[in-house]
Amino acid sequence: MLDFSLSDEQVALRDMVRKFVQQEIIPNAAKYDETSEFPREIINKAWQTGLMNIAIPEKFGGLGLGVLGDVIINEEMGAGCLGMTTSIAVNTLGLYPILLGGTEAQIEEFVVPFLSSPKLASFCLTEPGSGSDAGSLSTMAKEEGDYFILNGSKMWITNAGHADLFTVFCTTNKELKTKGIICLAVPANLPGISLGKHENKLGQRCSDTRSITFENVQVPKKNLIGKMGEGFKIAMRTLDRTRTPIAAGAVGAARAAMNYSKNYAKERKQFGQPIANFQAIQFMLADMAVKIESARLLCYNAAWLIDKGQDEQGSYFSALAKRHAADMAMEVATDAVQIYGGYGYTKEYPVEKIMRDVKLVQIYEGTSQIQRVLIARHLLKD
Repeated sequence: MLDFSLSDEQVALRDMVRKFVQQEIIPNAAKYDETSEFPREIINKAWQTGLMNIAIPEKFGGLGLGVLGDVIINEEMGAGCLGMTTSIAVNTLGLYPILLGGTEAQIEEFVVPFLSSPKLASFCLTEPGSGSDAGSLSTMAKEEGDYFILNGSKMWITNAGHADLFTVFCTTNKELKTKGIICLAVPANLPGISLGKHENKLGQRCSDTRSITFENVQVPKKNLIGKMGEGFKIAMRTLDRTRTPIAAGAVGAARAAMNYSKNYAKERKQFGQPIANFQAIQFMLADMAVKIESARLLCYNAAWLIDKGQDEQGSYFSALAKRHAADMAMEVATDAVQIYGGYGYTKEYPVEKIMRDVKLVQIYEGTSQIQRVLIARHLLKD
Protein backbone atom coordinates (compact mmCIF):
# COMPACT_ATOMS: atom_id res chain seq x y z
CA MET A 1 0.00 0.00 0.00
CA LEU A 2 1.25 3.48 -0.90
CA ASP A 3 0.39 6.43 1.36
CA PHE A 4 1.10 9.89 -0.02
CA SER A 5 -0.40 11.74 2.94
CA LEU A 6 1.59 13.55 5.62
CA SER A 7 1.23 12.36 9.19
CA ASP A 8 -0.60 14.51 11.73
CA GLU A 9 2.78 15.60 13.14
CA GLN A 10 4.06 16.57 9.69
CA VAL A 11 0.89 18.53 8.94
CA ALA A 12 1.29 20.36 12.24
CA LEU A 13 4.93 21.12 11.36
CA ARG A 14 3.94 22.43 7.92
CA ASP A 15 1.19 24.63 9.34
CA MET A 16 3.49 26.01 12.03
CA VAL A 17 6.14 26.94 9.47
CA ARG A 18 3.50 28.42 7.16
CA LYS A 19 2.27 30.64 9.99
CA PHE A 20 5.83 31.76 10.75
CA VAL A 21 6.39 32.60 7.08
CA GLN A 22 3.18 34.61 6.88
CA GLN A 23 3.92 36.56 10.05
CA GLU A 24 7.69 37.03 9.92
CA ILE A 25 9.17 36.39 6.49
CA ILE A 26 6.74 37.67 3.84
CA PRO A 27 6.19 41.10 5.46
CA ASN A 28 9.96 41.67 5.62
CA ALA A 29 11.21 39.96 2.46
CA ALA A 30 11.21 43.01 0.16
CA LYS A 31 12.99 45.20 2.74
CA TYR A 32 15.83 42.73 3.29
CA ASP A 33 16.13 42.16 -0.45
CA GLU A 34 16.39 45.88 -1.12
CA THR A 35 18.94 46.62 1.60
CA SER A 36 20.86 43.32 1.35
CA GLU A 37 20.85 43.36 5.15
CA PHE A 38 21.43 40.09 6.98
CA PRO A 39 18.09 39.01 8.57
CA ARG A 40 19.52 38.30 12.02
CA GLU A 41 16.28 39.13 13.82
CA ILE A 42 14.29 36.74 11.63
CA ILE A 43 16.92 34.01 12.09
CA ASN A 44 16.76 34.39 15.86
CA LYS A 45 12.98 34.04 15.74
CA ALA A 46 13.31 30.95 13.52
CA TRP A 47 15.67 29.44 16.10
CA GLN A 48 13.24 30.25 18.92
CA THR A 49 10.43 28.64 16.92
CA GLY A 50 12.47 25.45 16.47
CA LEU A 51 13.04 25.74 12.71
CA MET A 52 16.83 25.42 12.85
CA ASN A 53 19.23 22.56 13.54
CA ILE A 54 16.37 20.12 13.03
CA ALA A 55 18.66 17.22 12.02
CA ILE A 56 20.33 16.97 15.45
CA PRO A 57 19.25 13.58 16.88
CA GLU A 58 16.94 13.34 19.87
CA LYS A 59 19.66 11.63 21.94
CA PHE A 60 21.57 14.93 21.85
CA GLY A 61 18.50 17.03 22.63
CA GLY A 62 17.47 17.83 19.05
CA LEU A 63 14.35 17.07 17.05
CA GLY A 64 15.90 14.46 14.76
CA LEU A 65 13.37 15.23 12.04
CA GLY A 66 15.37 13.77 9.18
CA VAL A 67 15.43 14.89 5.56
CA LEU A 68 11.66 14.72 5.03
CA GLY A 69 11.07 17.11 7.92
CA ASP A 70 13.67 19.42 6.39
CA VAL A 71 11.87 19.22 3.03
CA ILE A 72 8.55 20.20 4.60
CA ILE A 73 10.13 23.17 6.39
CA ASN A 74 12.06 24.39 3.36
CA GLU A 75 9.12 24.31 0.98
CA GLU A 76 7.11 26.54 3.27
CA MET A 77 10.00 28.93 3.91
CA GLY A 78 10.84 29.03 0.21
CA ALA A 79 7.35 30.34 -0.46
CA GLY A 80 8.27 33.37 1.63
CA CYS A 81 11.86 34.24 0.73
CA LEU A 82 14.62 32.00 -0.60
CA GLY A 83 17.32 34.28 0.76
CA MET A 84 16.07 33.89 4.31
CA THR A 85 15.48 30.19 3.68
CA THR A 86 19.13 29.74 2.74
CA SER A 87 20.33 31.70 5.77
CA ILE A 88 18.17 29.64 8.11
CA ALA A 89 18.70 26.25 6.49
CA VAL A 90 22.48 26.41 6.03
CA ASN A 91 23.06 25.39 9.65
CA THR A 92 21.89 21.93 8.71
CA LEU A 93 24.41 21.91 5.86
CA GLY A 94 27.17 23.11 8.15
CA LEU A 95 26.46 20.63 10.95
CA TYR A 96 25.68 17.51 8.89
CA PRO A 97 29.37 16.63 8.30
CA ILE A 98 29.87 16.42 12.06
CA LEU A 99 26.64 14.47 12.58
CA LEU A 100 27.62 12.02 9.82
CA GLY A 101 31.35 11.66 10.44
CA GLY A 102 31.99 12.87 13.96
CA THR A 103 32.24 11.01 17.24
CA GLU A 104 29.69 11.49 20.00
CA ALA A 105 32.23 13.63 21.85
CA GLN A 106 32.65 15.86 18.79
CA ILE A 107 28.90 16.18 18.37
CA GLU A 108 28.62 17.20 22.03
CA GLU A 109 31.43 19.75 21.64
CA PHE A 110 30.61 21.28 18.26
CA VAL A 111 26.92 20.62 17.54
CA VAL A 112 24.99 20.56 20.82
CA PRO A 113 25.80 24.23 21.64
CA PHE A 114 23.67 25.22 18.64
CA LEU A 115 20.63 24.06 20.60
CA SER A 116 21.21 26.48 23.46
CA SER A 117 21.62 29.71 21.45
CA PRO A 118 21.08 30.87 17.85
CA LYS A 119 24.59 30.13 16.63
CA LEU A 120 25.39 29.77 12.93
CA ALA A 121 27.55 27.28 11.06
CA SER A 122 29.02 27.49 7.55
CA PHE A 123 29.88 24.69 5.12
CA CYS A 124 33.23 25.47 3.48
CA LEU A 125 33.84 23.40 0.35
CA THR A 126 33.90 25.72 -2.70
CA GLU A 127 37.05 27.66 -3.55
CA PRO A 128 37.87 30.45 -6.04
CA GLY A 129 39.31 27.84 -8.43
CA SER A 130 37.28 24.81 -7.33
CA GLY A 131 33.51 24.79 -7.74
CA SER A 132 31.89 21.86 -9.49
CA ASP A 133 35.22 19.99 -9.39
CA ALA A 134 35.22 19.68 -5.60
CA GLY A 135 37.96 17.08 -5.66
CA SER A 136 40.50 19.61 -6.92
CA LEU A 137 40.41 21.92 -3.91
CA SER A 138 43.65 23.59 -2.83
CA THR A 139 43.16 24.64 0.79
CA MET A 140 45.98 22.82 2.57
CA ALA A 141 46.10 21.26 6.05
CA LYS A 142 49.64 20.43 7.14
CA GLU A 143 50.22 18.29 10.23
CA GLU A 144 52.41 19.93 12.85
CA GLY A 145 52.47 18.39 16.32
CA ASP A 146 48.98 18.40 17.82
CA TYR A 147 47.64 20.71 15.14
CA PHE A 148 46.77 21.03 11.48
CA ILE A 149 48.11 24.27 10.01
CA LEU A 150 45.40 25.50 7.65
CA ASN A 151 46.14 27.72 4.64
CA GLY A 152 43.94 28.62 1.72
CA SER A 153 40.72 30.34 0.65
CA LYS A 154 37.08 29.44 0.35
CA MET A 155 34.50 31.20 -1.85
CA TRP A 156 30.72 31.72 -1.86
CA ILE A 157 30.39 30.66 1.79
CA THR A 158 26.89 31.24 3.15
CA ASN A 159 26.60 32.98 6.54
CA ALA A 160 30.41 33.31 6.68
CA GLY A 161 30.31 36.78 8.20
CA HIS A 162 28.08 35.64 11.07
CA ALA A 163 29.18 32.04 11.63
CA ASP A 164 30.47 30.66 14.92
CA LEU A 165 31.78 27.46 13.33
CA PHE A 166 33.17 26.49 9.93
CA THR A 167 33.23 22.92 8.65
CA VAL A 168 36.20 23.14 6.33
CA PHE A 169 37.14 20.66 3.62
CA CYS A 170 40.83 20.75 2.80
CA THR A 171 43.59 18.51 1.48
CA THR A 172 46.67 17.05 3.11
CA ASN A 173 48.12 16.04 -0.26
CA LYS A 174 46.75 17.48 -3.49
CA GLU A 175 48.26 14.65 -5.54
CA LEU A 176 45.88 12.22 -3.80
CA LYS A 177 42.91 14.22 -5.20
CA THR A 178 39.70 13.19 -3.40
CA LYS A 179 41.53 10.64 -1.22
CA GLY A 180 43.63 13.41 0.33
CA ILE A 181 40.64 15.50 1.51
CA ILE A 182 39.80 15.82 5.20
CA CYS A 183 37.08 17.65 7.13
CA LEU A 184 37.91 19.96 10.04
CA ALA A 185 35.63 21.67 12.56
CA VAL A 186 37.10 25.17 12.74
CA PRO A 187 35.85 27.68 15.34
CA ALA A 188 35.39 31.04 13.62
CA ASN A 189 37.34 32.92 16.30
CA LEU A 190 40.68 31.19 15.67
CA PRO A 191 43.54 33.55 14.81
CA GLY A 192 44.44 33.76 11.14
CA ILE A 193 40.88 33.71 9.73
CA SER A 194 39.83 36.72 7.64
CA LEU A 195 36.61 37.39 5.75
CA GLY A 196 35.92 38.98 2.40
CA LYS A 197 33.18 41.50 1.67
CA HIS A 198 29.51 40.61 1.61
CA GLU A 199 28.85 39.75 -2.03
CA ASN A 200 26.38 42.04 -3.85
CA LYS A 201 24.28 39.33 -5.50
CA LEU A 202 21.54 39.26 -8.13
CA GLY A 203 19.16 37.37 -5.86
CA GLN A 204 18.94 35.94 -2.36
CA ARG A 205 20.50 39.25 -1.44
CA CYS A 206 19.92 39.08 2.31
CA SER A 207 21.81 35.81 2.55
CA ASP A 208 25.36 36.60 3.67
CA THR A 209 27.86 35.24 1.11
CA ARG A 210 31.60 35.84 1.47
CA SER A 211 35.06 34.49 0.85
CA ILE A 212 37.15 33.18 3.76
CA THR A 213 40.95 33.16 3.96
CA PHE A 214 42.86 30.87 6.33
CA GLU A 215 46.43 31.97 7.04
CA ASN A 216 48.45 29.61 9.25
CA VAL A 217 45.36 28.77 11.31
CA GLN A 218 46.15 26.24 14.03
CA VAL A 219 43.33 23.69 14.21
CA PRO A 220 43.63 21.03 16.94
CA LYS A 221 43.87 17.50 15.57
CA LYS A 222 40.93 16.51 17.76
CA ASN A 223 38.82 18.65 15.39
CA LEU A 224 39.34 16.17 12.55
CA ILE A 225 35.92 14.87 11.55
CA GLY A 226 36.08 11.25 10.47
CA LYS A 227 39.36 9.71 9.45
CA MET A 228 42.18 11.00 7.26
CA GLY A 229 41.08 10.92 3.63
CA GLU A 230 37.34 10.65 4.43
CA GLY A 231 36.52 14.31 3.85
CA PHE A 232 35.26 13.99 0.30
CA LYS A 233 32.97 11.11 1.21
CA ILE A 234 31.58 13.08 4.14
CA ALA A 235 30.97 16.10 1.89
CA MET A 236 29.11 14.02 -0.71
CA ARG A 237 26.98 12.26 1.93
CA THR A 238 26.14 15.68 3.34
CA LEU A 239 25.09 17.08 -0.03
CA ASP A 240 22.92 14.02 -0.71
CA ARG A 241 20.96 15.03 2.41
CA THR A 242 20.80 18.76 1.86
CA ARG A 243 20.23 19.20 -1.86
CA THR A 244 16.72 17.75 -1.53
CA PRO A 245 15.59 20.38 1.03
CA ILE A 246 17.20 23.01 -1.24
CA ALA A 247 15.08 21.63 -4.07
CA ALA A 248 12.03 21.85 -1.81
CA GLY A 249 12.76 25.53 -1.22
CA ALA A 250 12.57 26.00 -4.99
CA VAL A 251 9.24 24.17 -5.00
CA GLY A 252 7.95 26.62 -2.41
CA ALA A 253 9.17 29.62 -4.37
CA ALA A 254 7.56 28.28 -7.56
CA ARG A 255 4.32 27.64 -5.67
CA ALA A 256 4.30 31.24 -4.48
CA ALA A 257 4.96 32.49 -8.03
CA MET A 258 2.05 30.42 -9.34
CA ASN A 259 -0.32 31.66 -6.64
CA TYR A 260 0.65 35.29 -7.24
CA SER A 261 0.13 34.77 -10.98
CA LYS A 262 -3.23 33.09 -10.51
CA ASN A 263 -4.55 35.88 -8.33
CA TYR A 264 -3.19 38.57 -10.62
CA ALA A 265 -4.70 36.89 -13.69
CA LYS A 266 -8.14 36.98 -12.05
CA GLU A 267 -7.85 40.71 -11.36
CA ARG A 268 -6.01 42.04 -14.42
CA LYS A 269 -8.39 42.91 -17.28
CA GLN A 270 -7.59 43.22 -20.96
CA PHE A 271 -10.02 43.30 -23.89
CA GLY A 272 -12.85 43.71 -21.41
CA GLN A 273 -12.25 40.59 -19.32
CA PRO A 274 -9.83 39.06 -16.78
CA ILE A 275 -6.75 37.65 -18.48
CA ALA A 276 -7.44 34.40 -16.58
CA ASN A 277 -10.18 33.80 -19.17
CA PHE A 278 -7.61 33.52 -21.95
CA GLN A 279 -6.45 30.03 -22.81
CA ALA A 280 -2.83 31.15 -23.19
CA ILE A 281 -2.76 32.21 -19.53
CA GLN A 282 -4.69 29.11 -18.42
CA PHE A 283 -2.15 26.84 -20.11
CA MET A 284 0.74 28.66 -18.43
CA LEU A 285 -0.88 28.22 -15.03
CA ALA A 286 -1.69 24.56 -15.75
CA ASP A 287 1.92 23.87 -16.76
CA MET A 288 3.12 25.55 -13.58
CA ALA A 289 0.95 23.24 -11.48
CA VAL A 290 2.21 20.10 -13.26
CA LYS A 291 5.84 21.10 -12.78
CA ILE A 292 5.40 22.02 -9.12
CA GLU A 293 3.51 18.88 -8.14
CA SER A 294 5.98 16.58 -9.89
CA ALA A 295 8.97 18.33 -8.28
CA ARG A 296 7.42 18.04 -4.82
CA LEU A 297 6.89 14.30 -5.26
CA LEU A 298 10.53 13.85 -6.31
CA CYS A 299 11.61 15.72 -3.16
CA TYR A 300 9.42 13.56 -0.93
CA ASN A 301 10.68 10.37 -2.56
CA ALA A 302 14.35 11.35 -2.23
CA ALA A 303 13.89 12.37 1.40
CA TRP A 304 11.99 9.17 2.24
CA LEU A 305 14.71 6.99 0.71
CA ILE A 306 17.51 8.72 2.62
CA ASP A 307 15.59 8.66 5.89
CA LYS A 308 15.09 4.91 5.37
CA GLY A 309 18.85 4.43 5.02
CA GLN A 310 18.76 3.71 1.28
CA ASP A 311 21.64 6.07 0.52
CA GLU A 312 22.40 4.83 -3.00
CA GLN A 313 18.86 5.32 -4.27
CA GLY A 314 18.52 8.42 -2.17
CA SER A 315 21.56 9.96 -3.83
CA TYR A 316 20.07 9.28 -7.25
CA PHE A 317 16.67 10.74 -6.40
CA SER A 318 18.17 13.74 -4.63
CA ALA A 319 19.97 14.59 -7.89
CA LEU A 320 16.72 14.12 -9.80
CA ALA A 321 14.88 16.36 -7.34
CA LYS A 322 17.50 19.09 -7.37
CA ARG A 323 17.80 19.17 -11.17
CA HIS A 324 14.07 19.16 -11.78
CA ALA A 325 13.08 21.57 -9.01
CA ALA A 326 15.79 24.14 -9.78
CA ASP A 327 15.05 24.31 -13.50
CA MET A 328 11.31 24.05 -12.91
CA ALA A 329 11.32 26.98 -10.49
CA MET A 330 13.21 29.15 -12.96
CA GLU A 331 10.68 28.30 -15.68
CA VAL A 332 7.70 28.99 -13.40
CA ALA A 333 9.14 32.27 -12.11
CA THR A 334 9.91 33.45 -15.66
CA ASP A 335 6.35 32.63 -16.75
CA ALA A 336 5.02 34.44 -13.67
CA VAL A 337 6.85 37.61 -14.72
CA GLN A 338 5.41 37.14 -18.22
CA ILE A 339 1.85 36.89 -16.88
CA TYR A 340 2.34 40.12 -14.94
CA GLY A 341 3.73 41.76 -18.07
CA GLY A 342 5.46 45.10 -17.49
CA TYR A 343 4.36 45.14 -13.87
CA GLY A 344 6.16 41.86 -13.27
CA TYR A 345 9.44 43.51 -14.20
CA THR A 346 9.16 46.04 -11.37
CA LYS A 347 9.98 45.65 -7.69
CA GLU A 348 6.44 46.76 -6.83
CA TYR A 349 5.31 43.17 -7.41
CA PRO A 350 6.87 40.03 -5.87
CA VAL A 351 7.52 37.82 -8.90
CA GLU A 352 10.70 39.51 -10.15
CA LYS A 353 12.34 38.82 -6.79
CA ILE A 354 11.33 35.16 -6.99
CA MET A 355 12.88 34.95 -10.47
CA ARG A 356 16.15 36.44 -9.20
CA ASP A 357 16.17 34.21 -6.11
CA VAL A 358 15.49 30.88 -7.83
CA LYS A 359 18.29 31.42 -10.35
CA LEU A 360 20.77 30.63 -7.60
CA VAL A 361 19.16 27.23 -6.99
CA GLN A 362 20.36 26.23 -10.45
CA ILE A 363 23.92 27.01 -9.29
CA TYR A 364 24.57 26.28 -5.61
CA GLU A 365 24.80 22.84 -3.97
CA GLY A 366 25.67 21.41 -7.37
CA THR A 367 24.66 23.08 -10.65
CA SER A 368 21.86 21.67 -12.77
CA GLN A 369 24.56 20.40 -15.14
CA ILE A 370 26.36 18.55 -12.33
CA GLN A 371 23.06 16.97 -11.28
CA ARG A 372 22.73 15.63 -14.82
CA VAL A 373 26.22 14.15 -14.54
CA LEU A 374 25.28 12.44 -11.27
CA ILE A 375 22.03 11.12 -12.73
CA ALA A 376 23.83 9.74 -15.80
CA ARG A 377 26.44 8.01 -13.63
CA HIS A 378 23.69 6.20 -11.73
CA LEU A 379 21.98 5.21 -14.96
CA LEU A 380 25.16 3.89 -16.55
CA LYS A 381 26.41 1.84 -13.62
CA ASP A 382 26.81 -1.86 -14.35
